Amino acid sequence: MFGLDGKVAIVTGASSGLGVAFAKAFAEAGADVALGARRADRLEETAALVRGAGRRALTVQTDVTDPDQCQALVDATVAEFGRVDVLVNNAGVPSAVPATRETPEEFRSVVDVNLNGCYWMAQACGRVMEPGSSIINLSSVLAQQWTGRKGIRVNALAPGFFESEMTAQLPPDGVQMILQWRVPAGRWGDPAELAATAVWLASPAGAYVTGQTIVVDGGMSIT
Repeated sequence: MFGLDGKVAIVTGASSGLGVAFAKAFAEAGADVALGARRADRLEETAALVRGAGRRALTVQTDVTDPDQCQALVDATVAEFGRVDVLVNNAGVPSAVPATRETPEEFRSVVDVNLNGCYWMAQACGRVMEPGSSIINLSSVLAQQWTGRKGIRVNALAPGFFESEMTAQLPPDGVQMILQWRVPAGRWGDPAELAATAVWLASPAGAYVTGQTIVVDGGMSIT
């Protein structure tokens, strides 16, 4: 039920952090993985992990804010592997600027990657995906409002505090206080734990789950 043998997954933002964990977990579950990110040199490190798990890997330098590059990633995946079964929309950028001081350019930059990038990738994949395929957004409104008639399941993951390049920008003292007082688990999440949830959503075990945001936060949202 949890296997992905014979499946093909695309992971964006696969050059570091959670993207690496997703790619590794999908390969270990049996999927071949296409990796997209702006930093092409870092993608090879992730590809090595996929191949180390015995699966095929493809790397394509991709800026998800460019629809043409998103389409190119999907086209390359189909050319190499013949299909696309899973999309993990992991590419994202943080904004550390307070909302009252954020400039339009800064806001648009975040929206262009975190929202528009998800859409362009989902659009490109939706053109080739078959019924039963799976799109997994990292906390996007698309997960609530776009479950298409083609039988493609769309869900979102809402992570708590996981060690990544993004969370490394947060003040250590503040994070430690949140972990101590607001997270019942009392610790950082392991990226592999989040990746395991993504594998479940993409596998036959999650075939009846769609239009949901799955919170993986060590209990922070219930405190």
